[in-house]
Amino acid sequence: MNTARIHDQQKLKSFWEQKIEQHGEQRDEEEDRRRGSALARLREQWLVRLDQRNQHQQSFFEERLRRAQKAQQSLGKLDSP
Repeated sequence: MNTARIHDQQKLKSFWEQKIEQHGEQRDEEEDRRRGSALARLREQWLVRLDQRNQHQQSFFEERLRRAQKAQQSLGKLDSP
C-alpha cells in the first residue's frame, strides 16, 4: 500500500477517535450538569413552602372557627336569662 494512504488512514482514525472521546466527555459533563441542576432543589423548597402555607391556612381557619364558636356561646348566654 501507498505510505501516503496509510498515513491518511491513521490521521482519519485518530481524528474520529478524538471526536468520539470529546463527545463522551461532553455527554458526561452534561449529565453532571443535569444532576447538579437547581431544579430539584427549587422543587424541594417550593414543596416546603407549600406545606408551610397549608399549615398556616389550616391553623388560621381552626382559630377562626374556634372564635366563632366562642362568640356563639357568648351570645347564647346573653339570650338566656
